[in-house]
Amino acid sequence: MTLATSMNLLWSTLSVVAEILAIGLVAAYISPKLRQTPIAAFFRDKGLLIAFVVSLLATAGSLIYSDVLGYEPCKLCWFQRIFMYPQVLLMGMALFKKDHGMKIYGFVMSAIGAAIALFHYTGQLGLTPLPCSAVGYSASCAQKFVLEFGYITIPMMAFSAFILIAATLLLSMKREEVAPISAS
Repeated sequence: MTLATSMNLLWSTLSVVAEILAIGLVAAYISPKLRQTPIAAFFRDKGLLIAFVVSLLATAGSLIYSDVLGYEPCKLCWFQRIFMYPQVLLMGMALFKKDHGMKIYGFVMSAIGAAIALFHYTGQLGLTPLPCSAVGYSASCAQKFVLEFGYITIPMMAFSAFILIAATLLLSMKREEVAPISAS
């Protein structure tokens, strides 16, 4: 198994896990009953830590693909990086200082990054026109360096990370509204 194959399998598997968790967290955000589950409580209480770890892993994956495996990022990939990379520092500092006010910034950055990643992904599928065929200094936005499990490409990996961060921070911002679980 080559390094590229191993990385593709690892990041794609993490993407599927992120997607499943994000769906569960959104359901917990909507449902007061689901919000009381232990897994929802964990994500709610550890929101900054989880956002930090996910942004760190996404940044590491991005850098491995470009700097180790040599996959040239396209113009839309650069925009996604703009919304992911700073979150490592922002969430790390917020975690260190216990500054829960930073959650809204991470949520907004993740929502914008997810929109760009989703646009990029739908463009790779041919559903939307992409504004950046090869621009001279970067790869074409339509190029698929990775295709795992029949749907996961690099933009889908980014989308998965962004929605997991957004869902985690959204749920953790709701923490003050959650009543303690009764012992009945």
